[in-house]
Amino acid sequence: MDFIAKGIEMGYIAFDDDRKNINYCYQGKKRRYTDPEEQVQAQIFCRLILEYGYPNHHITINETVTLGSSTKQADILVYHDDALSQPYLVVECKQLNISEAEFKNAVLQAFAYAHALAGTTKYVWVTKGDKDEFYKFDKNTNKRVEVANIPQFGELETMPFQFVKGGMYRFNAEKVVSLHDLSKVAESDLIRTFKQAHDALWAGGELNPSQAFDELDKLIFCKIWDEKHTEKGKPYQFQIFAEELPDNFKKRIDALYEQGKLQDAEVFNKPIDLTPERMQTVVRYLQKINLTKTDLDSKGKAFETFLDSYFRGEFGQFFTPRPVVKMMIDALPITNLSKVLDTSCGSGGFLLYALEKVRLKAAKNYVNYMDDPDDRESWKRYWHDFAEKRLFGIEINEQIARVAKMNMIINDDGHTNVIACDGLYPIEAILNQTKNKGFTANSFDCIVTNPPFGSTMRQTEKTYMQFEKGQTPYYDFAVKEVHWIDAAVKAKQAPTGRENQSTEVLFIEQCHKFLKAGGYLAVVIPDGILTNSSLQYVRDDIERKFRIVAVVSLPQTTFTHTGAGVKSSVLFLKKHPQAMTDSIKTIQDDLKQAILLEKKVAKTFQQWESEKKEALKPLAKAKDDATQAKKDAINEAFTEKWNALQEELAETFQQRKQTALPNYPILMAMAEHIGYDATGKPSNLNDLPEISQTIERFIANLENGTLTNFQFPPL
Repeated sequence: MDFIAKGIEMGYIAFDDDRKNINYCYQGKKRRYTDPEEQVQAQIFCRLILEYGYPNHHITINETVTLGSSTKQADILVYHDDALSQPYLVVECKQLNISEAEFKNAVLQAFAYAHALAGTTKYVWVTKGDKDEFYKFDKNTNKRVEVANIPQFGELETMPFQFVKGGMYRFNAEKVVSLHDLSKVAESDLIRTFKQAHDALWAGGELNPSQAFDELDKLIFCKIWDEKHTEKGKPYQFQIFAEELPDNFKKRIDALYEQGKLQDAEVFNKPIDLTPERMQTVVRYLQKINLTKTDLDSKGKAFETFLDSYFRGEFGQFFTPRPVVKMMIDALPITNLSKVLDTSCGSGGFLLYALEKVRLKAAKNYVNYMDDPDDRESWKRYWHDFAEKRLFGIEINEQIARVAKMNMIINDDGHTNVIACDGLYPIEAILNQTKNKGFTANSFDCIVTNPPFGSTMRQTEKTYMQFEKGQTPYYDFAVKEVHWIDAAVKAKQAPTGRENQSTEVLFIEQCHKFLKAGGYLAVVIPDGILTNSSLQYVRDDIERKFRIVAVVSLPQTTFTHTGAGVKSSVLFLKKHPQAMTDSIKTIQDDLKQAILLEKKVAKTFQQWESEKKEALKPLAKAKDDATQAKKDAINEAFTEKWNALQEELAETFQQRKQTALPNYPILMAMAEHIGYDATGKPSNLNDLPEISQTIERFIANLENGTLTNFQFPPL
């Protein structure tokens, strides 16, 4: 219910034309509504009348209370009687964004008012709009006990809990009590709630921000588990119960966590590490919200917004900007039957956008899903089966993997296929580490990922980088093959293990292993993979294993606001069948041999070697510096000639490949504007939607065999 609107309708409150002032009509009080605290007070005033049933004439606003030698104004007092002589309830209102310390002071302030008033005061309510604390109070014994709620007007006591699934609780055989069910909330309210719950745990340094986020993540998991598994007519467990000892409360929440953990033992594998009091703090923020029924877009965006600000500001992590994610997902032929993977999923952005793409398709297929129960069931099954069975993610950081799971849970599941693991482990090792057997080789239709760049995997540190003669290595890119030109002229040499390899190169090979033949890979890569001469072997390997579909050049500033300034592109690839890869390798090898024979490379090398030896003979016995300088010059001249010949041969190979290998069009695009500027601020200029639509059409033509009819957009 919109209590303010209803209060106006019923004549309890009124506003000036400019809405700067609020009038409490019966009380004859006019207050500044631009004051954030007044906005909370007005809401509570209307709730007391409309929700709790207290008569308007039993309520006073900002009444003066004597506290020792001073006087202060109590925000709201509710009386037993028409004469306003027997105060019953004290309400202390604060604005939304106060700290936990300020809230505790507000509790003390409210009890100071209760002490100063007559002994008839029974209850205290302290609120800041999104958080409430209710207390039962006895002035004679100075005893105060936290309760779940204040009584309805005319009731002497309250129920020991406030929230029941369905809103109706059967007290006994004769009596059914109307209580609250959980409420859906707006996106902005949810963002604020997440942030305030996190800040309350952080408490300015008592927990570090990373710990606080991790514990909040676990409690949100408990909250959603409770919503889904509480029976109708039963009280939710994720709420404050009246007169409950803190340790008993903690046992109740821990029990929820343990139940949920049975399904997610791989990531939710550590207990909640909070005191009962800190746990209660978070529960007070979240208990009234229905996360399950809050609009998917709203809660997804709220969690994502909170995630982005938190991870960027506190956790030192950055994730792929959402316009880039959306472009990559929109371009790929993902359907509800596709098996999709992100090998380094971070907080789950690619997975969520893939899920959203399938949801939108479900809405088009079942247009009456909001009204027709059969359509709604089919709509839900269409995308939920995809999320539950066909959407997979790997994240090396256990804490971030937990966040990805929670992101999926917030968006109505798919979380059981997110695992905490090094995405570069051999696939068999990944399967051995997890109970989830979906991470099989050659099984994924689409992989979309932004692997970490700039990191180096060293042979001495990673077993999957180690290479022993006579054994087939896991990664081809962990092996340093003898260059084809050197192999033609020098004594036979065996391949050796590379001392190190960049993560982005290894991830391309790992994605190839995961993809089925004909599957698509969309990957963010540093431009060095496309341009550096030292990485030609990587490009040759990509050419053998994939059909290059498209290359989208991103601006230099794409990742600037995250602290990464590497110029990047998005590469779209389609995995060749093994027979095609073998055929291309044969063509490449035959072409190299033909060039070596045509250019008489072995004979030329031997001739130059002989010439070098002859030139060095007269200098062999001399040991002085001048003679050494002459030797160095002769060797250098030979090396320069040999390097020049190698460059010539390599260029000849690249040129002839273009006609020898299957010829096909590649879509090249350059994005100048990507929906945000170098600081991360949103912009109205964005080339990415048009680019993704073009690639989507290009792939559709490729799949249909009609690519010859494809019309490229004008330059």
